[in-house]
Formats: sequence, structure tokens, C-alpha cells
Amino acid sequence: MRQAPNRTALDTLDHVAISVRNVAESVRWYTTHFKCRVVYQDATWALLEFGNVRLAFVIPEQHPPHIAILGDPAAHGEPKSHRDGTSSVYIKDPDGTNVEILAPTAK
Repeated sequence: MRQAPNRTALDTLDHVAISVRNVAESVRWYTTHFKCRVVYQDATWALLEFGNVRLAFVIPEQHPPHIAILGDPAAHGEPKSHRDGTSSVYIKDPDGTNVEILAPTAK
């Protein structure tokens, strides 16, 4: 049985951040094996863009692994500004997963 389409707008998943040992090595591996582009990269994190979502590489000492959802950070706490110009708040889901509420940016 097919369900009627939901007319409510869904939230947008901006990126998923995974822990890596070496950001540069991970960027090299992913860009060699997949069609994606580097949006940002430094020694502690990188952001790759795929056709449907972005993938971040983080080192545990600097950033927690997390999922990032676009929304209003102020609705979830005190927003923090980041070096890339974004603003967000980290919260935890019931299982302790880090969820970043990331303010949308103009493109």
C-alpha cells in the first residue's frame, strides 16, 4: 500500500563528519576513488562535496564526529561562530550522537 506524499518540507542534512587519522590522506583517497570536490581543507578537517551531500573528515582532538542538519542554531542553544564563517550549536541525540544544528549560508 502506497502512502500519500507528505507535503511538509523536510529538514536538510548538510554533512556527515567522520573521524580520520590523517585528513590529507583521507581527502586523497576519496578524491581518487570518487567523483567529489574539496570545498575546504586544512590539517584538522576537510569538507568534500558529492552530488547529494557533503562529507567532512575530522580529527578527534579537534572536532567530534557528527551529523549536521541545517536549521536555526539559536533554537537549540548559544550559537558558536566557526573559522569558515558558519555558525552552529552541537546537541546530542538520545544515543549520544553529536548533531550539529548549522545555520544556512547564502550560496
